Amino acid sequence: AAPRAGAATDTAARALGPAVPADTAAAPVDTVPITSPLYTYGVSTRGARLATAWLDQYPSMAGGRRGGPAQILPDGSEVLGLTLVAGADTVRLDRWDFTPSADSLAVAGAPARLTLTAARGALGVELAYTFHPDDYRIDVRGRVSGLGPEGGLLLVGLGPGLRNTEADSVENARALSVVVKDDESTAYPFADLEPGQPATWSGPFDWVAVKSKYFVTAVLALDSTRPRISGATAAAPATAGKDPALADVRLSIPVTARGDFGYTVYAGPMEYPRLRAFGHDFDDVNPYGWPGFRTIIRAVSIPVRAFLVWMHDRLGIAYGVGLIVFGILVRIVLWPLNQKAMRASMAMQAIQPELKAIQERYKDNPQQLQQEVFKLYREHGVNPFGGCWPMLLPLPILFALFFVFQYTIELRGAPFLWIPDLSRPDPYYIIPILMGLSMYVVTRVGQIGMEPNPQMKMMLYVMPIMMTVLLLNFAAGLNLYYAVQNVASIPQQWLIARERQRRQAPQPKPEARSKPPAGGRPAGGRGPGRRK
Repeated sequence: AAPRAGAATDTAARALGPAVPADTAAAPVDTVPITSPLYTYGVSTRGARLATAWLDQYPSMAGGRRGGPAQILPDGSEVLGLTLVAGADTVRLDRWDFTPSADSLAVAGAPARLTLTAARGALGVELAYTFHPDDYRIDVRGRVSGLGPEGGLLLVGLGPGLRNTEADSVENARALSVVVKDDESTAYPFADLEPGQPATWSGPFDWVAVKSKYFVTAVLALDSTRPRISGATAAAPATAGKDPALADVRLSIPVTARGDFGYTVYAGPMEYPRLRAFGHDFDDVNPYGWPGFRTIIRAVSIPVRAFLVWMHDRLGIAYGVGLIVFGILVRIVLWPLNQKAMRASMAMQAIQPELKAIQERYKDNPQQLQQEVFKLYREHGVNPFGGCWPMLLPLPILFALFFVFQYTIELRGAPFLWIPDLSRPDPYYIIPILMGLSMYVVTRVGQIGMEPNPQMKMMLYVMPIMMTVLLLNFAAGLNLYYAVQNVASIPQQWLIARERQRRQAPQPKPEARSKPPAGGRPAGGRGPGRRK
């Protein structure tokens, strides 16, 4: 579905008729501004391309543009730039000069339409862009006249990527990817593209997108009465380095014999409800989870995200405070399961002397050893795995929160106390250090009443240090949640430790029988002088 290598650029194609002239003198390029409460788009008269996309509700975090509206399209944007392929020839419509139906367009209250037309010889193109006031959606309908009975193939541009809008430009560039959706969505990072070697993916696709960390441009072919996207290509410049941040991305859509075509464009933030409203798994362009584990992690991350946003939007709770509330609620909900797990662990510790004796006695007979161990478990009602799996339940929430803070645009730039952005690392490393200290306290309290051993000592000192170093440069919100979880678990750990101490306390010995009084006789015995 990609154009053939070395195809002519805007020459007279035999399939289009010899009346199509070569390039003429270029007209001055104008940009038609389209304004709404959400965005200010700019459509260029050269190629009818989407040249700019200012998102008024999202500030730029990048240096030099920080604080102003985020402009997500780079200079030289090819979004909506068209190339027409008919037979063996190619016409670069993105180099044509189009005449717009208006010099500017205000979108308020109802959708508004901008029509752009261009013609060269027998070939004419008419494009109708419909903009919506409350969404970042652009409906595109077009017609090519003079095409011929066999129709053609339209290449729609999505390159050369997205402009950096974040303070961490390296992380934002790492997130740049082409995402295609057939039976499932698959992301292809720009960093994996070989410079100068185009990558090609065969459809049909429901949609093709180019995404950064928080923003996306996409073409969606969701109308069942029209052809789907037949393929996509991406080519990093030959001069690009090891991790290219630019790529010429194009997708192909069949043009009918009548010359009709249509699709939908999205150019805006990756807000989950908006993406979800499109259907066809368009929300999966935002990758909550690792491949292979995405289904499990998304099942947790999406409700967690919804709950945090709900507390912020409906209750007016700041995201930092919402994280604290959420962490405490999780501990309260998991209290019964954790209680059961801790008591199971305590029961296992109580039978350790008998277990070691059995292991020593039957060390040369593995089969008998196994039977005796299970017998011991049954006698004491101990489940060897009962203390493990409840402790693992908070892990999916922790993993889910990693992706929530990594990709949830609502948390982008959310401040808390001294932290300017909960989605980025704590600039002073206070929260990670507090997290490590809280982990030490939890472990210390949990070991009260236990016999010390090298493994416990390692858990007490090594694990908090290791986790602090590991999470030092993770999102401050993730560290805040982990610290709250640790602090909220201290009361339960302390109660279990007290229960453990009571069980281990020596039981008072039964009082000895009192001696019979002098001259008396033991009960039931024979008194002195009594005959046998």
